[in-house]
Amino acid sequence: MKITEYFKETKTELKHVIWPSRMQTVHYTLIVIVLSFVVAYLLGFFDFIFSKGLEKLLSV
Repeated sequence: MKITEYFKETKTELKHVIWPSRMQTVHYTLIVIVLSFVVAYLLGFFDFIFSKGLEKLLSV
C-alpha cells in the first residue's frame, strides 16, 4: 500500500467520525477530573487505614 493511498483512506474515514461538541468535551473532561480526585482520595484513605492497621499489628 502506498503512503498516499493510506492518507486518502484515513481522510475518508475521518469524515465518518462524529466529533463531540465543545460542551460535551468540557463536560466529559470535568467528569474525568472529578472521578480522578475521588479515586485518589479513596486510595489515599485506604492506604492510610491499612498502614495504621499494619502498624498496630506489628507493634503488638
